Amino acid sequence: MKKLGLIMAGLAIMATSACTSTKVTSSWRRNDAQQLQKDQKIMVMALVPAKDRALRSQMETYTVSELRKKGYNAVSALKEYGPQQFGKMGEKQVVSKLQGSDVNQVMTIVMLDKGREKNYVPGYMYQPYGYYGFWPYYSSWYSRMYAPGGYITYSTKYQWEGNLYDLQSGKLLYSVQSRSFDPPTTERMAVLYAQEVVKDMGKRQLLTNN
Repeated sequence: MKKLGLIMAGLAIMATSACTSTKVTSSWRRNDAQQLQKDQKIMVMALVPAKDRALRSQMETYTVSELRKKGYNAVSALKEYGPQQFGKMGEKQVVSKLQGSDVNQVMTIVMLDKGREKNYVPGYMYQPYGYYGFWPYYSSWYSRMYAPGGYITYSTKYQWEGNLYDLQSGKLLYSVQSRSFDPPTTERMAVLYAQEVVKDMGKRQLLTNN
């Protein structure tokens, strides 16, 4: 019984860990936002902690790639200007520099939160049929209290917000919130993020279908 409980618990954890995902949780489009034109330039700019520069590069690169697959002229801010080009510049300087590079829209990708959760997995599987008799009930709770083999698992969660701005007017055109749970790698997370967000932009009719 104990071995069966351990096996079942292990399978449950394996199934949970296999369900890694990145999903859009909410999004919004400005009522008067026009569909993006393919001859206009979109700059993708990820904002993540400095120690996660590789993640910034991945988030920008794959979002740019997905937009380009749709035929849009998207570019990465990191590749165009480097990691700290805008750090000591004011609003007018930054906008002027971007407009000088023929940028029409800016899409920011911000890591709002990153958390790591610790979970204890006990070495038992609860038996609901224990209530139907003394011994099933007693043995079920006994194995629950004294079963060996418990272990600790960790899961990582990211929360993202993407905003699309019109550079000339400064207006927010589109905003999307998403969550990533236990990505196998940050690169895989960046790929899924880009796919889900660009798909949502299509649903919001910001992108053309052809």
